[in-house]
Amino acid sequence: MASDTATGKPERPRRRSRLDWLPGSRLGRLIVVLNVLGLAILIVGALVLNELRRGLVNARIDSLTTQGELIATILDEYATAGDPAPMMNAALGSETLQMLANPKTQRARLFDAHGKVVADSDWVADRVRLRDLPPARRRGETGKMSFQLPALSAAPTAREAHQQLQAEVAHALAGQRWAGMRVGEDGKRVVSVSIPIQRVQAVLGVLTLEANDVDAIIARERAALIPFILIAIAVTLSSSLLLNRLVAQPVRRLARAADSVRLSRARAISLPDLAKRDDELGDLTRSLEDMTASLSERMDAIERFAADVAHEIRNPLTSLRSAVETLDIVTDPVARERLLSILKNDVQRLDRLVTDISNASRLDAELSRDQPRRIDMERLIFEVTALYQATAKPGEIRVRFEATPGLEPPFVMGREGPLSQIFRNLIDNARSFSPPGGEVVVGLARAKGTVIATVADSGPGIPPENLETVFERFYTSRPKGAAFGGNSGLGLSIARQIAQAHGGHLRAANRMKPDGEIGGAMFILTMPEVAA
Repeated sequence: MASDTATGKPERPRRRSRLDWLPGSRLGRLIVVLNVLGLAILIVGALVLNELRRGLVNARIDSLTTQGELIATILDEYATAGDPAPMMNAALGSETLQMLANPKTQRARLFDAHGKVVADSDWVADRVRLRDLPPARRRGETGKMSFQLPALSAAPTAREAHQQLQAEVAHALAGQRWAGMRVGEDGKRVVSVSIPIQRVQAVLGVLTLEANDVDAIIARERAALIPFILIAIAVTLSSSLLLNRLVAQPVRRLARAADSVRLSRARAISLPDLAKRDDELGDLTRSLEDMTASLSERMDAIERFAADVAHEIRNPLTSLRSAVETLDIVTDPVARERLLSILKNDVQRLDRLVTDISNASRLDAELSRDQPRRIDMERLIFEVTALYQATAKPGEIRVRFEATPGLEPPFVMGREGPLSQIFRNLIDNARSFSPPGGEVVVGLARAKGTVIATVADSGPGIPPENLETVFERFYTSRPKGAAFGGNSGLGLSIARQIAQAHGGHLRAANRMKPDGEIGGAMFILTMPEVAA
């Protein structure tokens, strides 16, 4: 049974957001932005700390360069002699280096013109490199001592550090200053500066200063990264809680509301706070509210329809029971014949009523089963009226099709079966109200992009106050002398529902005679026209 009401609401205009320039949906854009925000904080923090590390290393290099230039100037002044062939005195250079204070985190080495170490601040300070011993061997274990393994693994590191140092010294012996980072003998990174000791153009030696506090610099860098990490974690947690509040909780509320409807604790979903949202969840909430409201109205319509059906069936059944009970006690042939006529009329009324109820109950299924297609209305009406003409019996109301002269065949988009039912219901209704010898005329015309079909009879017409009432279910108004039970009161209601389902409209009017009297009823069907 088609629903009597339509619950479609106009789409709510959506407010523009600052994120509308991003592709995707509103909620999807929010999720992407919140997830990228934490990553962006980490990236910015890494870039900032990279610049900070460069600044710290460069500042350390500048400090070592300043110290190295000062020490190189002193060594050139006190540890070199000879002219025109100057040379560096290794003993004086070592003594001079010994007199200069050197921080514990720095190491100073002096190389002669051949790259040989002649002085080392570690020698002067008597520093000893400490290294953890390997774990002790258990009693009864055999094989090589485990402490030899770290020495084997450490050899490549020391060799690599020695090669890098030689390359650095060779660069300085060529008369060019060297500054940068390299690997120390203990495998740790060091900041190193090598300054050539020169007299005029002659390179007499190389002073190398290295600082082993690079790891401390990196540790400070990592410590500086901790606030960014904590901020990123806080942003991620906040975004997760926000998404939970904006997405997960509303979805759970919708699920509980849907379960409530499913368990018949409610007829419709009503979540006004979620329906006000301008994102996908708001759209979903409004769609669910409209859907459940439509279902609720459909259920109300079914209940009203069932009550109307029960009422309409009760009347002929009561008449049938009374006639059957009376038939057994009536002996007069004339009275018995009258009772039998009542029985026949009641049976016909019930048959017509059941048929129309069956058609009404199948209407939704028929409308949803067939796909709309282009229908030639002139051909459709011609075939329907031709069937009435071919099956007409003597004395029955004639049916005639009258199209506008010169009319090009108009087309509409629809389903042929239900559209044919509209005309059958209108023609049957018109024949039932037409006087003997009358005629039902079906017309077809076109006007302003619409197709207009009319079904007119020559009966008593419709009271003006009932022009809309006739489309209500089970409404019947038999003219005087009309056969009882010929109308179920569902035909016009079904016809209007089919017309509305096709985007059309069905209304009733009266034909007027020249003298101003009503000359019959006319039903006007208007449908949108489509291109041929």
